[in-house]
Amino acid sequence: MKIITTFGAMLLTAVSVTAQADKVVSFKADIRPIVDDYCLSCHVPGGKGFEKSKLDLSSYQSLMKGTQFGPVIKPGDSQNSTLNMLIEGRADPSISMPYGIKGSLSPDKIKLFKRWVDQGAQDN
Repeated sequence: MKIITTFGAMLLTAVSVTAQADKVVSFKADIRPIVDDYCLSCHVPGGKGFEKSKLDLSSYQSLMKGTQFGPVIKPGDSQNSTLNMLIEGRADPSISMPYGIKGSLSPDKIKLFKRWVDQGAQDN
């Protein structure tokens, strides 16, 4: 009986993790609040981050436009999206994001960004 109970608990955990991984990440509900908390103090017109890169994160449209150097999001490809490289620490450490007193994003927030980009970076 104990084996069945243990197996049932493991199966329930696996289903829960799979369901979470399959959940559609919402820009408005999941990504926008993180951007507002960690990025907007610098990445709006007049902010230090905007002045250096021209990356405006005040709207979905401006995020998708990218920087003066080009797009920072490649929908469907978080591995090669500049924004993901920056927040995951896979870029030049001198431009690691987010910058400032709040520090790095938590692993869960980084995973949300990764899933959102891999799901197509929709304005949902």
